[in-house]
Amino acid sequence: MASYIGTATSRVDGRAKVTGEAKYAGEFNVRGLVHGYVVESTIPKGRIERIDASGALAIAGVIDVLTHRNRPPMADKDDAYKDEVAPEKGSPYRPLYDDKILFTGQPVALVLAEDWETARVAASMVRVEYQKEPHVTDLEAERTRAFAIDAPEKSRGDADKAFASAAVHHAAEYFIPSEHHNPMELFASTAIWEDGHLTVYDKTQGVQNVQKYLCGVFKLKPDELRVMSPYMGGGFGAGLRPQYQVVLAVLGAQALKRAVRVVLTRAQMYALGYRPASIERLALGASSGGALESMHHEAIAVTSKFEEFARNDTGWGNLLYKTANAKFEHKLVKLDLPTSCDMRAPGAATGVYALECAMDELAVALKTDPVQLRLQCYSDRHQGEDIPYTSKQLRECYRQGAAEFGWAKRNAEPRSMRDGSELVGWGMASGVWEALQMPATVRIVLTANGHAEVATAASDIGTGTYTIMAQVAADMLGLPIENISVKLGDSSLPQCPVEGGSWIASSVCNAIANTARAVRGDLLELANAMQDSPLADVDVDDVALVDGKIVSKRDANRSVSIASAMQSGKAERLSCEETNKVEEDKSHARNVHSAIFAEVKVDEEIGIIRVTRVVNAVAAGRILNLKTAHSQVMGGVVWGIGMALHEETLYDHRFGRVMNANIAEYHVPVNADIHDIKVIFVDEPDATVNPLGIKGLGEIGIVGVAAAVANAVYHATGKRVRDLPITLDKVIEFD
Repeated sequence: MASYIGTATSRVDGRAKVTGEAKYAGEFNVRGLVHGYVVESTIPKGRIERIDASGALAIAGVIDVLTHRNRPPMADKDDAYKDEVAPEKGSPYRPLYDDKILFTGQPVALVLAEDWETARVAASMVRVEYQKEPHVTDLEAERTRAFAIDAPEKSRGDADKAFASAAVHHAAEYFIPSEHHNPMELFASTAIWEDGHLTVYDKTQGVQNVQKYLCGVFKLKPDELRVMSPYMGGGFGAGLRPQYQVVLAVLGAQALKRAVRVVLTRAQMYALGYRPASIERLALGASSGGALESMHHEAIAVTSKFEEFARNDTGWGNLLYKTANAKFEHKLVKLDLPTSCDMRAPGAATGVYALECAMDELAVALKTDPVQLRLQCYSDRHQGEDIPYTSKQLRECYRQGAAEFGWAKRNAEPRSMRDGSELVGWGMASGVWEALQMPATVRIVLTANGHAEVATAASDIGTGTYTIMAQVAADMLGLPIENISVKLGDSSLPQCPVEGGSWIASSVCNAIANTARAVRGDLLELANAMQDSPLADVDVDDVALVDGKIVSKRDANRSVSIASAMQSGKAERLSCEETNKVEEDKSHARNVHSAIFAEVKVDEEIGIIRVTRVVNAVAAGRILNLKTAHSQVMGGVVWGIGMALHEETLYDHRFGRVMNANIAEYHVPVNADIHDIKVIFVDEPDATVNPLGIKGLGEIGIVGVAAAVANAVYHATGKRVRDLPITLDKVIEFD
């Protein structure tokens, strides 16, 4: 039987998705379903003085309007609301908890009606009076109030002194605006009430995290509340934490003792988490020969007034470049906004953008090739911890990426390359992310007819988790992939962490390997109980499951069919459950790496920028599925192009309000913006990172892309733009 791991296998859930068989959180229908619509605050800070719901309640079909005054009870202790992704400091936001207004768009009431249209119209009839308080939503205006938090990496040497004495200097600030998630699927929850028990279908990246959170909020026992999310139309970090609509749906279900669905509108999703705006300051000092002598990276990022959200923006240089003197500082500014949150490659997408633009500017100052500078400063060890990597094929990423792109043909002089009326620019950057894994438990149930069910509470957020689990299980159990069924997204299944951070593939698939070993052991025991067993005295690690048989690895002629072993032992099914045990190992750094090469063409007269080619060479350990892996990286490249040229949440700071809360004015790349994208997977065997040699791919695709595009824009135009997005008004010269 052919191996499935490492092949371009089509999604096992593909047919369900394209035929509509797959159900999402807002699509589960039951008799008597009630629809909820959120009434949002129109001020960013203050208190609710009065809510008049009489106009809404007078509309036929409206059942009730919930506010902080008449909602069902919730726990009143802050720690009861913590979820596993919540920031350590602060108190998570609680919808309809009290009369305090913390941000514009905060839900202040929930209209419950027999249909969604009626609920929406009735919501417009709810009148709310506020006592306003002064607010602040502008990062730049408040940057002097920034306070320092513990930096993720320790400083070493004397970066300031080394910078001052360096032969070549570069120091600059880079700005990344807030970006909001815009997944295809809107955030939605359907809470079904059944005799005091709740089944909640939620759009989430972690069903057990949501279950834990809701049990804390509503003082429920785990067996009273089941959370399910079989499919998700894009998460990207927005679904790591429970969003407020799931609490509102449960509030409605408890109040009415009926099923309640709450679906947020696209505009309402702009009151959820977002990639925090940040100001990144880089100061790099180098010798005249290009050796990096000093690195200072400072980040000032946005958080809310009620929580302190932060990710690692500043430490990535420790993973890429060697220098004896490094200083890292991370600061936060508290604003009257929702708490910022994880968005694909949190910290790295922003921090590496600034770092890699700074490295490009240093290469210009040194008059050296950007790739050559990175190779000169290349680090084979984690500089902060002084430990080796489990594997690091970044040099090979540079080599293969540059060769595929044709980098050797680059004329280094800005504005020197043209295609007709367009200026042509070539830029590059490095990418880096963590190769994490978490404890995860998998159950495998094998039946005598050669079918296996593989189950865990993990979510598939659109990345292909169903498929890679089926591939790994098929290989480990020696069965055709058609004989594998995968169950996910159910809080009643074996324990699994939220799906994020690019850790699910390595965590779950290694748990499958452990569980498959337990299955082999049980089968071997049954086989050895047979009379004249050909596998007598064979150890579990000396047998494999191949083509529906238990086979000796040393002698393929010694085998027993799975069906015969189970039939002989009168076992209709075998059930095994094992965990991917993760031991803390600080002897090696665990990372994925990439090299991105981008070509832009800029209309010299009107400044329109087109990204015409991108090559992304990625070293990410063992690739489980070439097809879905390619899609992951390609999607990351598209998002990186959007980050560089399109995405920006615009605020009117007078009102503390998002002004482009829609996908007409909040720009994201469309088909016309995306051209040739080439993904290269660099071979990277890694027997240290985990038994299967797997690293994650979800994040690495976006890291460094915005920098490569920005560096290409400089090469094309000779104008360095340090604040994203790079729009035509920032590159064109006006008289």
